[in-house]
Amino acid sequence: MGRTKGSRFSVPLWLCGFLAVAAVLWLPSCAKDSPDNPSPEPSPSTGGCAAGTPVPGTPNLTAVRVVGGLSSPLDLQTAPGDRTRLFVVEQGGRIRVVRNGALVAAPFLDLSARVSRGGEQGLLGLAFHPGYATNGRFYVNFTDGAGDTHVAEFRVSNNPEVADPATERTLIFQTQPFENHNGGALAFGPDGFLYVSLGDGGSGGDPFRNGQNLGSLLGKILRIDVNGTQPYAIPSSNPFVGNGSARPEVWAYGLRNPWRLSFDRANGDLYIGDVGQSRREEVDVGLSSRRGGENYGWNTTEGTLCFNPASGCSTAGLTPPVIEYQTGSNGSCAVTGGYVYRGCRLPGYQGTYFYGDYCAGFVRSFRLVNGQATEPRDWTSALSGDIGSISAFGTDLDGEVYIVDYGGAIFRIGPAS
Repeated sequence: MGRTKGSRFSVPLWLCGFLAVAAVLWLPSCAKDSPDNPSPEPSPSTGGCAAGTPVPGTPNLTAVRVVGGLSSPLDLQTAPGDRTRLFVVEQGGRIRVVRNGALVAAPFLDLSARVSRGGEQGLLGLAFHPGYATNGRFYVNFTDGAGDTHVAEFRVSNNPEVADPATERTLIFQTQPFENHNGGALAFGPDGFLYVSLGDGGSGGDPFRNGQNLGSLLGKILRIDVNGTQPYAIPSSNPFVGNGSARPEVWAYGLRNPWRLSFDRANGDLYIGDVGQSRREEVDVGLSSRRGGENYGWNTTEGTLCFNPASGCSTAGLTPPVIEYQTGSNGSCAVTGGYVYRGCRLPGYQGTYFYGDYCAGFVRSFRLVNGQATEPRDWTSALSGDIGSISAFGTDLDGEVYIVDYGGAIFRIGPAS
């Protein structure tokens, strides 16, 4: 079952969990606990711009094709200190390398024999340890042959071009009651901890109410310490530590299918694209000043609308999205979370958050000011001409923003002239 945008592409089940309504069945080498004021990753040096000559003001933008030939790419990451390579996650189980704009034939890691295929399953996320340059550690999020979630650590081999599959260490194993809503994003925060997104477990409407159940890892953003204690330690500053009815890993909850998350490297704010059921797509932001604990509402609310119950729901204590849009409008079906621009090529766009929609193929942006979305813009006509299905965004070490097309290509946002 799919949904089409004209005749350009069809929507695989992996990002269209909202169709379940009709079917009924369908996230420092030795990090310490989070400081009171996180230390965000610094912006690129003002001494030069590796991305090219900076263009002043707010020029017109375009999407520059970087590489093609990928198979169902879902994520793009860079390794700390590595300016020559981009790492791209393919849903089928491989991590591919793009070196200086060319796709390397041999995969960095190949888990295709162990990863479930199709739908919303597969190899879903990648994150490199902040100390990767010295410890060679990185993390992946995938579903196995039974459809259950694994978050695992691997290490690079003696050959820096290839990971060592024998170094696998499982951190999290989570059974999945249904095949959809697996989340899958991974990201290290400025505090040095690993953040993990998990969907609500699937089907339609969150039948087990996992989103609101603090005793479950499903429907959550988790925050764990991957250094020291095995398989991981719980940061003492996690918001539900000491709450006997809650899992201490939980950082935020009330999420349906958090598809892509990222940190603003200038201030540590956490941006989450949460795919809706059938009426609302949303972008949520966990301000670094809040220090976690947000309840984003699902399945009491879908966006700002009541879901369960359908009317008269209590929104006390809920954190509303900073932006939402109607599912189905202009062919939309599933929000794709993006990144805040902190690059050097386009200084006038500093602080602009770019995000998209998988089905509609649009790219939009806003700036967050005092916790509110401002300056909303639609970049579809400028950026989406050659892009079909936006499955992810990414950034390089300089903070330049990339768009991942599920059809097999990577694009970089840049000045039109």
